[in-house]
Amino acid sequence: MLRFLCVLLLSLVAGAAQAATPKTVLVLGDSLSAAHNIPVEAGWVHLLGDRLSNMEPTWSVVNASISGETSLSGRNRLPALLARYKPAVVVLELGANDGLRGLPLDALRDNLTAMIDQATAAKAKVLLLGIELPVNYGPQYRDGLRAVYAELSKQKRTGLVPFLLDGVALDPSLMQDDGLHPVAAGEPKVLETVWKGLHPLLD
Repeated sequence: MLRFLCVLLLSLVAGAAQAATPKTVLVLGDSLSAAHNIPVEAGWVHLLGDRLSNMEPTWSVVNASISGETSLSGRNRLPALLARYKPAVVVLELGANDGLRGLPLDALRDNLTAMIDQATAAKAKVLLLGIELPVNYGPQYRDGLRAVYAELSKQKRTGLVPFLLDGVALDPSLMQDDGLHPVAAGEPKVLETVWKGLHPLLD
């Protein structure tokens, strides 16, 4: 009887410790997720962390985003990040710099596919955040870039936000002078766009 009670007590303690440990959302992105030219606390990833910390059970956010990041450099960094943080959800916000440099879309597709597979193998759910390019890049390239995210999400069964800056990019009052990055006032709207795709993955 005493042995049974000890085992039961240890199980309860272990379960309580596991419940108290927040799960992690890992955000791997570029300047759009790295609070470019605005205070870090105003960026959508920081705002997401504030929201998740108030949930029950709580979640934590690791922002591994770097300005200038491409899909290839993100692919190279992801294995170490997965090993270190063991996230339950991985948010991939990469491809903007590939597109702005006119890099081959097949390479972007290959890199995103590899990252999705890496995250899935680490037992993490994946949310893809799509981006749009300025109209001067031409309809063929822009449509092809858009299709990369939609097709991969369908093939790999990931979450998808078709356009990260939906409702923000075409509003000059919410964008910086470069026309590429939101001002601080636009970041809460970016968070709401991400939240629509992320919330269903938080179980």
